[in-house]
Amino acid sequence: MQHEKNEFGLGVIGMGGFGLFASQHFLQIPGTRLVAIAGTNREGAKAAAERFGAVLLDSLDELVAHPDVSIVYIATPPFLHYQQALLALQAGKHVICEKPLAVTAEQGHELIRLAAAKKLLMITNLMQRYNPMFERVRQLIDNQLLGLPLHGYFENYAADEGLSAGHWFWDRSKSGGIFIEHGVHFFDLFAGWLGHGEVVAAQSVKRPGTDIEEQVNCTVVYDGGVTVNFYHGFTQPGRMDRQEMRILFERGDITLHEWVPTRINIRCLADEATTRALMDLFPGARLDVSASYGGSDRNARGRHKDMDVWQQVEISYGYDQHKMHLYGELLRQMFREQTAYLLNPETHRKITEENGLQSLLTAIEASRLARR
Repeated sequence: MQHEKNEFGLGVIGMGGFGLFASQHFLQIPGTRLVAIAGTNREGAKAAAERFGAVLLDSLDELVAHPDVSIVYIATPPFLHYQQALLALQAGKHVICEKPLAVTAEQGHELIRLAAAKKLLMITNLMQRYNPMFERVRQLIDNQLLGLPLHGYFENYAADEGLSAGHWFWDRSKSGGIFIEHGVHFFDLFAGWLGHGEVVAAQSVKRPGTDIEEQVNCTVVYDGGVTVNFYHGFTQPGRMDRQEMRILFERGDITLHEWVPTRINIRCLADEATTRALMDLFPGARLDVSASYGGSDRNARGRHKDMDVWQQVEISYGYDQHKMHLYGELLRQMFREQTAYLLNPETHRKITEENGLQSLLTAIEASRLARR
């Protein structure tokens, strides 16, 4: 899969608001240039074509046939992803697609098989794994700094202010529903921390007097029996949009804020070695000591296990991080790594084709159980 040259011509399908946001970051990677745009006639697409010296094409067929396009980026509603990605792959183009990979399991499997057969990228933009916070939490879990993980949740109190009653988001034939359109990010995030997960229960709530599915909830059991609850509700004014995720451990818990996590709070019982390890993992964090223990007070017990407890501490980290700046950096990291892989297939990738497929399959199962 060695690429012939150290340059990549980008073709974009769907240069809407997010398509432009992502493309601007992809194009900061050296050797990348915007060649063509198709799939929209919005003023923003015309302005982007002029800004980057790209051509605005009338059809997707023209875009995937363009000899200078090597990577097709798809930023359209979910129900279009399968046909557009299939068209690009059949034309021999690498594909980076906004989530979800597709809206059915059959479509997802077909795209991944075709990409593998043709030695092409078929990446879903699950950029959460490029967040430094993702790796820090994974190290905290792997090193059992707070003991074993026991339970978690993700709460998404999302805005619907820009989603009119007729918006495609509410049409499950176009979006796949909330789990598929939006939940795949977080299924992949927790799978990266906790391993393979199985959906065991799910529910959905419709807006009274309508067919709008506005809230969904599911429980996933991960390796080792760790249960995680996922809630998504699209019910809030835009200025109240907020997210929170938490993992409970044997000796404390961690709470992350925002859907692209920028800040973390850690509460735990710790000895000196644990406190040092946590401060090394989260450099520059604020440490507050809630209690200190000595003598027999250092003896604690939980889950029938003895613990030697020196302090109860709270650690706060990441409060100076700008969310949108971090989001842009994650997009750059994702694109940089995938293009590096095309130049050198020995490059390790944090996101592979399997991530898009497995997160989709989890979302499909959650959707099936919720509507049963």
